[in-house]
Amino acid sequence: MHTQHNGNSAASFSFQRNVAIIGILLFLLKLFAWYLTNSDAVFSDAMESIVNIIAAFMGLYSLYLAAKPKDYEHPYGHGKVEFVTSGVEGALIIFAGILIIIEAVKSLLHGNVPKDLDYGMLLIAATAIINYLLGYFSIQKGIAENSLVLQSSGKHLQSDTLTTAGVVISMILVYFTRLNWIDAAVAAFFGGYIIFVGYRIIRSALSGIMDEADPGMLKEVADFLEKNRRPTWIDVHNMRIQQHGSGLHIDAHLTLPYYLQLKDAHREMEELIVMIAEVNSRSIEFNFHMDDCKPFSCEICMLENCPVRQQEFKQKITWDAVTISQPKKHNQDR
Repeated sequence: MHTQHNGNSAASFSFQRNVAIIGILLFLLKLFAWYLTNSDAVFSDAMESIVNIIAAFMGLYSLYLAAKPKDYEHPYGHGKVEFVTSGVEGALIIFAGILIIIEAVKSLLHGNVPKDLDYGMLLIAATAIINYLLGYFSIQKGIAENSLVLQSSGKHLQSDTLTTAGVVISMILVYFTRLNWIDAAVAAFFGGYIIFVGYRIIRSALSGIMDEADPGMLKEVADFLEKNRRPTWIDVHNMRIQQHGSGLHIDAHLTLPYYLQLKDAHREMEELIVMIAEVNSRSIEFNFHMDDCKPFSCEICMLENCPVRQQEFKQKITWDAVTISQPKKHNQDR
């Protein structure tokens, strides 16, 4: 067992708190723009900002829980709460998209005459720029600290930026053409887009909750092991990678020569674990199981001058995402 820790949770919490505060200010600014313009599209954009605020505070709560240490009832920690809150945030984004489409349809059916669009455009454009920058920095912070909450929050803010940009475009077109239906049509289009964004966030959250295999992550680990493998590491198999918030839990089986003393075998396993941990910035908990080699292992064992070899070496098993996740020892069925 080996665990690598990092101290990014406090920074993530502080950043998300700032996102929530800025979200409230932007919402108030959009409400004022709606008051000036009487635009249904602006009103829909303001209503979407409510979702931003709710999502930001949900993100704060999930980061607080994810940072709590393991306890008797949660032996793997509280990190998976990030997937739950990200899934709820995705659902809220979809709700906002539906709300925008509904308001757009109402405007198309009943008509609405916006006013003072010049001042309104400036205010809404300012909120779009702030939202985009906030979303960009949130995504970058989330990637750097492996926080799904910050990444999904950033995507949400950027999707809100696109919606707001659509509102600005529609206001410009309506201002110059006096075709009021353009406002509602553009809003409906971007409402459909953010529904798609919400679906993708929910899909990502569900994959984490259900511990869906990540071929890219497995490939990254496999490539590193293949590049740095030692002859005594006869086989690696049954590797499983779970994500818990910003951290990982890795299970695997390592086949070693059966004649090694326990302390030597444990040292080999520990060195492999430390190598993986040192090249990864994430907090990782390892649970590796040592297997002793069997006669069928000789065919894939690259250890030269093995004193107990019973069969000739036949082939090298290249470690990749498929081979290291195989449940049984390689060549076991032969």
